[in-house]
Amino acid sequence: MAIVELENVRKVYTLGKTEVHALRGVSFSIEKGDFASIVGPSGSGKSTILNLIGCIDQPTAGTVSINGTITEGLKDRALTDLRHKTVGFIFQSFNLIPVLNVYENIEFPLLLGKNRVNKKEMREWIEFLIEAVGLADHMRHKSNELSGGQRQRVAIARALVTKPEIVLADEPTANLDSKTGQSIIELMKKMNAELNTTFIFSTHDTTIMSIADHVIRLLDGLVVEDTKAAAAAGGLS
Repeated sequence: MAIVELENVRKVYTLGKTEVHALRGVSFSIEKGDFASIVGPSGSGKSTILNLIGCIDQPTAGTVSINGTITEGLKDRALTDLRHKTVGFIFQSFNLIPVLNVYENIEFPLLLGKNRVNKKEMREWIEFLIEAVGLADHMRHKSNELSGGQRQRVAIARALVTKPEIVLADEPTANLDSKTGQSIIELMKKMNAELNTTFIFSTHDTTIMSIADHVIRLLDGLVVEDTKAAAAAGGLS
């Protein structure tokens, strides 16, 4: 069963009297555990798709299904709940809270949830993630004491702390040098394999494209290539 499914999705933004057609009928599905890359030039619709999958925005037409739930028509509270339980976010600008240290930044999403969390289990899980992303010696450091690569490692751990089924990453290596970017990609691939978390990227990074097991290529709001769909079609022929 697909964990993410878009069917004939269209998204139109109105800017004054001008209509901008960001998506023009996009259809694809992503399976549980995929390491998927959404690629294309600026303006092709990559960020719009991430916003729809992350329940930050709604389609103008068509359906978006997240883990079997169609997002259309859900009220704000239901969308927020779905987003918090199912999706983690990694941003290219890291979006860490400057006054909090590494541990506190990772802990923060858990404090926003409605469900009561066992403090001992929470601490053990956070410490496991900090160890997993290689920051055990920086647990009490604040973001201004970290390098760009270290900040992105914190962002990865924070995205995973709620144990989401999907992690969305918007150009996660854009603000990193190539060597650091490579290590971040390898770390995310490792977490993808160990936790079976579905990773979905928007990217221009050819390295991410090369190790992704599912590439969806966009151009002018349309899917022009879907490697998994093509492979499935080839297998059926």
